[in-house]
Amino acid sequence: MATITAAMVKDLRETTGAGMMDCKGALNETNGDMQAAIDWLRKKGLSKAAKKSGRVAAEGLIAAVTSGTKGALVEVNSETDFVGRNEQFQGLVKMIGQVALDAGDDVEKIKAAKVGSITVEAAINDAIATIGENMTLRRAASLSVKDGVVASYIHNAVIDGLGKMGVLVALESTGKKDELAALGKQIAMHIASSNPQALDATGLDPEVVRREKDVMADKYRQQGKPDAMIEKIVESGLKTYYKEVTLLEQPFIFDDKKNVGQAVKEAEGKAGAPVKVTGFVRYALGEGIEKQESDFAAEVAAAAGQG
Repeated sequence: MATITAAMVKDLRETTGAGMMDCKGALNETNGDMQAAIDWLRKKGLSKAAKKSGRVAAEGLIAAVTSGTKGALVEVNSETDFVGRNEQFQGLVKMIGQVALDAGDDVEKIKAAKVGSITVEAAINDAIATIGENMTLRRAASLSVKDGVVASYIHNAVIDGLGKMGVLVALESTGKKDELAALGKQIAMHIASSNPQALDATGLDPEVVRREKDVMADKYRQQGKPDAMIEKIVESGLKTYYKEVTLLEQPFIFDDKKNVGQAVKEAEGKAGAPVKVTGFVRYALGEGIEKQESDFAAEVAAAAGQG
């Protein structure tokens, strides 16, 4: 048995772009033969996957998985929207969501988790090799409560639990689980529609609030308002701002005569116990990813030596 050195693993990784553990495994399988190890990685699709890793993956699917008092949300990206309709990809994303339900929101922990005889990361690489597009597990989130429910909503679902926008909401309560689940679904739909930034004012980023106050103060200062008046106007303006961006203060989309906090309070009668919204997560597919714009004519000209 040949001795596999760190330098050999490094050389193979630089040649193929495959992961370190995959390179080590390939060298072990081929008794240290570099060319055979390269071929081994190619046969496994791992070298092919690495070559695709530089491509921007901003499409894909979001999975929402819940089980009683806990829930998970994952975003798995692909290069094109078409892959979102691929059954193998859909099965992959659902599987990753199920893993996240127990593994939590640590992406590396999820990728290292075993599903049968392989890791999630290996399953992703297998899908890349089979489908032919770069794919990434971009992010994951999880919520749980001691008692109550974690509800979910997928907007424009392609199949049950998979779509391009997903929401989790956690309700802490000893009340009736079916009533809590119905309320949670409505609040999750509200979150999908209204995109609150925080549960309440205390959850907002202080820097965001400070900037909002500065913008309002400068606006009225330029109008010649005295400082004492500006202070009162800004405080009033902040109350309006909180109604726009915090979940419990937002007008409830199912009855805009009350805010979400009031709707939760009213629902306590049906639930038979106090209800507290303890958290929420909202994922929209590809948000924050800078997509590369391609000039096809320029690429062809460059390839022909005319650029």
